[in-house]
Amino acid sequence: MPRDEATHKKPCCMISEILEEAGLDRQRARELRRQVLQGIVLMCEWQLERMDRAEAQHATTSGRKARKVTVE
Repeated sequence: MPRDEATHKKPCCMISEILEEAGLDRQRARELRRQVLQGIVLMCEWQLERMDRAEAQHATTSGRKARKVTVE
């Protein structure tokens, strides 16, 4: 039974070919991965800063009583 050419290729080779057909070489894929990871780190740092500011604000206002506000 003859097998077609795709079944003889290793998965890593097939992925490389798919990336090449899409116009992404190994270096470009690495750059994109790096940018995504840096974006995730930046977002996490921003979220931590927001949490710290909220805790600091809560600590300074925790002794005050909330104002009653009516909504129409």
